Amino acid sequence: MKVNLFFSKDVEEPHADIHTNELTDNIQKAINLLEDESKNDMFAVKKGKDITFLEYGEIFMIRVEDKSVKVYTQDDEYVVKKALYQVEESLDESFVRISKTTVINIKKIDRVAPSLKGMMFIMMKNGLKDNISRKYLPEFKEALGL
Repeated sequence: MKVNLFFSKDVEEPHADIHTNELTDNIQKAINLLEDESKNDMFAVKKGKDITFLEYGEIFMIRVEDKSVKVYTQDDEYVVKKALYQVEESLDESFVRISKTTVINIKKIDRVAPSLKGMMFIMMKNGLKDNISRKYLPEFKEALGL
């Protein structure tokens, strides 16, 4: 799907025009998201040339890998064209940063265990693994209520 964004000082109210030959589920989700500005529980991601909208509850981990931000769900991997800090700002309280390169959904944690040099090891319910760095450990414990 091709997306064009235009800025104009003459526009009184932002609007979107969608040109398509078929109303797909993803296009309907995009319409719903754009029409309901109060709704902020959807997240736009890319897989190949496709744009998909994920609900926050579907996201397990967001991690910087190979100079791109990747979003992981139960079975899939997506890419976001934003910096990690920009993605983090749009997320709800279910998400917490665990390292310089990783944000996780605390509702998707399988287990946490001690690791090397004061760090903690985390395993997500979909099998993804990472380390919680010492710098982010206090924030992580606070998010869990510990």
